[in-house]
Amino acid sequence: MIFASKKRKSDEKPERTAPRRPKRDSAAAAAAAAELLERRRRIIGGDRVLWVIFTALVVVSILVVYSSTAKMAYDISSRFTTTQSLRQQIMLVLLCIPAIVMVHKIDWKVFYRLTPALYWLFVGLTAATYFIGTSTNDAARWIAIGSIQFQPSEGLKVMTILMLARRMSTRQGNINKIHLLPTNFRITEPQQMRIIRENTWPLVGPVLLSCGVVVTAHTSSAVLIFIASLIMLYIGRVRIRELMKLTAVACVLGILLMSVLRIGRADVAGGRLSTWVKEWTTSEVPRNSYSMSDTQRAMIAIREGGLFGEGAGHSTTRALVTHPESDYAYSFFISEYGLVIALILMMLYLWIFFRSIEIFRACSVPFPALMTLGLGLLVTCQALLHIMVQVNLIPETGQNLPLISRGGSSLLFTTLALGMILSVSRTNELGEGRA
Repeated sequence: MIFASKKRKSDEKPERTAPRRPKRDSAAAAAAAAELLERRRRIIGGDRVLWVIFTALVVVSILVVYSSTAKMAYDISSRFTTTQSLRQQIMLVLLCIPAIVMVHKIDWKVFYRLTPALYWLFVGLTAATYFIGTSTNDAARWIAIGSIQFQPSEGLKVMTILMLARRMSTRQGNINKIHLLPTNFRITEPQQMRIIRENTWPLVGPVLLSCGVVVTAHTSSAVLIFIASLIMLYIGRVRIRELMKLTAVACVLGILLMSVLRIGRADVAGGRLSTWVKEWTTSEVPRNSYSMSDTQRAMIAIREGGLFGEGAGHSTTRALVTHPESDYAYSFFISEYGLVIALILMMLYLWIFFRSIEIFRACSVPFPALMTLGLGLLVTCQALLHIMVQVNLIPETGQNLPLISRGGSSLLFTTLALGMILSVSRTNELGEGRA
């Protein structure tokens, strides 16, 4: 008993002298919890740089649309006046602001679940434009709902990226070893059928289907979807040999559809390509503005703008440039604000991609990471295609300048794409990036 009581006393002594946990740990935990709660309560979260870029671009869009549509006052065939165009653009911007705020509050898991249904919805809507849609320039691209018209192919671009990100996210364990296409022409063999069933249709199928649906009315949009998807597959660790095979097959299919089966705007694409080649291979000077190509007019606007521009609202070439509010918005912007500010504008689009890479690296789950990267690629590639047309590096494409060119469908779906990127960034900030 004496041994036992002594043992109990010796046991009680460390309890009286045991050091207490420092209060700083609990205070740090409370501060972290308070900061997390504050982040949840913020109306605007996610990457602040992207918010600044979005704000800058939509403000520029209002300036460009208002100034570029001034020539409509002298065009009796125009359906809108300058004031009406300005009012419409402001209303679209005011619509996009709550849209991006709401979308960036949605968890990426919701996008993951809704992607298949939304993808097939936009495939169906895009295909329906060829039967019930309205046409412009001999191309059916719009569906009318009452007095509102929208272009489903703009939504299909975004949904294709999400569909590809979803399919790639489930194959990250062995994606650097898989075959995208059958290895030989005996596709009835069990091994080749397995490649088609497990790899070709899930990964390549959505991309080629989207391109096939879009190419009939908008060839350059199909090219844009394919380029963005190809880069996504490369960054997602698909072997270069497989990507080269996919590119070759896509080119063969594209030529077959457009030249042999006459599917798509083959005449328009061929005419633009021949004009571009002629401009690079001949030194013929157009006699007047009526004999100039659209790109030549855009290059004159760039020259008139010089380094510092002619000033806002003072462009002398707005009546010369074809569609300065949409297809040639960048050259018109240079004519008024100059090359220096135009280079800053181009850097903003590149910055979107760089910020997407940073958000991509912060993700611990494949789907939001690939979705962020793909959407950033889509916006930046479209902007670069638009800019390269202005300086005659590539043939005319008809691609507008994201968030700046006049057009509600492009503005809305680009805004939603940036909202999804900001949603992933916001989730990373809150530490909820795990599935």
